[in-house]
Amino acid sequence: MSSSAPRHPSHLGPNASNNVRPAFSPRSSSLNVSPKLNNSATSLNSLRLGGGSGLRQEILPPPDVRDPLGVLEDVIGKTLRVDEGKTLEIKKPEVMIEDVEFGCLGLDEFLLGQDPGDQKPKTMRQTAEEYEKDMEKFEDLHRSILACDDVLKSVEISLASFQKDLRTVSAEIETLQSRSTGLNTKIGNRKVVEKLLGPAVEEISIEPAVVQKLSEGLIDQDWIAALGVLSRRLKSVEEKLKGNEKIVAVADIKPLLDDLTNLVIARIRDYFVTQIKALRSPNINAQVIQQRAFVAYKDLYKFLSEHHPKLAEEIGQAYSNTMRWYYLSNFSRYKQALERIALYTVDKVDALGSEQTSQRGTTVATSNAPQRSPNPLSLGRRLDLVTRPPNTALPSYIATETKSPAYTETPFHAFSTALIDNASTEYNFLTTFFPATTKFPSLSRTFNNIFSPTFEMGLLFTKQLIENTYDCLGLLLCVRITQHHAFLLQRRKCPVADSWINGTNMLLWPRFQVGMDAHIESVKRATTTLSSSSRATLSITSTKAVDAKGSTAPHPLTQRFGQLLQGILALSNNDPTNTKASTVERAATSSGIEPIGRSLERLRSEVEAFLTKAAKGSSQGRKERFLGNNYSLILTIIGDTGGSLAREQRSWFEDRRDSLGGG
Repeated sequence: MSSSAPRHPSHLGPNASNNVRPAFSPRSSSLNVSPKLNNSATSLNSLRLGGGSGLRQEILPPPDVRDPLGVLEDVIGKTLRVDEGKTLEIKKPEVMIEDVEFGCLGLDEFLLGQDPGDQKPKTMRQTAEEYEKDMEKFEDLHRSILACDDVLKSVEISLASFQKDLRTVSAEIETLQSRSTGLNTKIGNRKVVEKLLGPAVEEISIEPAVVQKLSEGLIDQDWIAALGVLSRRLKSVEEKLKGNEKIVAVADIKPLLDDLTNLVIARIRDYFVTQIKALRSPNINAQVIQQRAFVAYKDLYKFLSEHHPKLAEEIGQAYSNTMRWYYLSNFSRYKQALERIALYTVDKVDALGSEQTSQRGTTVATSNAPQRSPNPLSLGRRLDLVTRPPNTALPSYIATETKSPAYTETPFHAFSTALIDNASTEYNFLTTFFPATTKFPSLSRTFNNIFSPTFEMGLLFTKQLIENTYDCLGLLLCVRITQHHAFLLQRRKCPVADSWINGTNMLLWPRFQVGMDAHIESVKRATTTLSSSSRATLSITSTKAVDAKGSTAPHPLTQRFGQLLQGILALSNNDPTNTKASTVERAATSSGIEPIGRSLERLRSEVEAFLTKAAKGSSQGRKERFLGNNYSLILTIIGDTGGSLAREQRSWFEDRRDSLGGG
């Protein structure tokens, strides 16, 4: 075998555009399958043979067969193996023979007998030993080729099985695709059905979370929201049951809703019973419980009244009886505290025409003992209780600890203010808590059941305060306080305390008239017992020197009458500019329904008769000056008082004074 590189045929040579042959791996041979097959998911290692089993191990030639690449190297006399990472460099022949004639020679004979420069092949002769040696090589090559055929057959079988598996997978994919299409169609149909039936199902069904909250959850705002869901579902089911269409689902769910409703009713009953019991706890503030435990959960009572009216009525009656006891007990304690306030005594001794210096005397001030008023006919700062009333009632502990005496209107104002505030608050609670469908007569009966004992006790307390007094100013102050409270009740839209207002007025006005009658009778008695010689001794500025000549100074009774008149007129001021007077007070004093005007006319006539008789025995000039001075004193005292009644009285005294020649 020549050492020079043989010339290869053109169709056996490398590509003209590639001068470098790709590297061969040490085991590369015809056993290597297509790279695409090796580099994809359909590799021989993952192929499945017939029966579904995969190729779990590499396909190798028989162990007694030589490597085909080694046989080929022996044939061509060159080493084709290269180290890993290197390439076999093939030199291009200097002269390329495009058409090669092999003749009858084989490849090895052609290589041994061919001259590089001669196109005609040379005849090559082999010895027997060489032939035997070459024969072994070819036998090895033949066995390698047979082994490759076996491997290729197994590959063919694997590929056939793989193709069969692919067809099976493709069929399964088509099946899945068809099922997916069917499922998509069903989902679309289900969405259409849910869109149509969803609202109808929601109208009669309740979520498990709502059921659990209503049956086991704590009663709070979330519980109220769940109760609202149940209420709506019950209304929807009732409407569907009353309809013409009979729905089986509605009939099936109705017993379940009834059971849940009964459970909810029982829980609502237990809740309100617990809160009503809390109202009977000592030193409890009922208004706090009313707002936090009743008003905030009024939807519970509304649900109860709709689904169990009898039980709701019993709960309302239990609340009414509890609050009846609550107000009566608390106002009884408050009344006892007010009774400990020491009051000024104003009786017949303090009447206008009574002798003051000889009968009044002095009293020792002791705790809670009646004390004489220093000036029972002067209004003074007592008017502040009407013009600037306190925002709240007098606290009981202050009433208990106070040591200074007070007039009748002070405890009356405290008790009446507390009573009106609580009454309006309770009525506002009743109208808020009980359902809007509750009619006014029912609310009025509930309110009267709660407050009737307290109103009666209040009237007894008022009677206790005024039954022995002749303090007309204090009584008229109580009247104005009552009128102011009536105005507050109107403004607060509380029309259920009329029994208290009317009952109080029926106690105050007759007693006021008794007091005015006592003043009139006292002046009559003073006029009867008056003589011309005693006039000087009753003068304000009486001295012995003046008495001898006859004084023309105003009489002491005139000053006392002026103070009483000014107080009554100040409490009857109905001018629009008097912002402290309520609308009720203005209407009462303007319409003439009050007996004040008539009583003042009677008292004024008696005072005029007294002054006329007191002026007898004097000369005409002294008599006129005496009367003029008395009238002027009265006008001075009432000069700044407003109101139609005050203007009427001023006009009358001015006419009398002017008729005397201006005094």
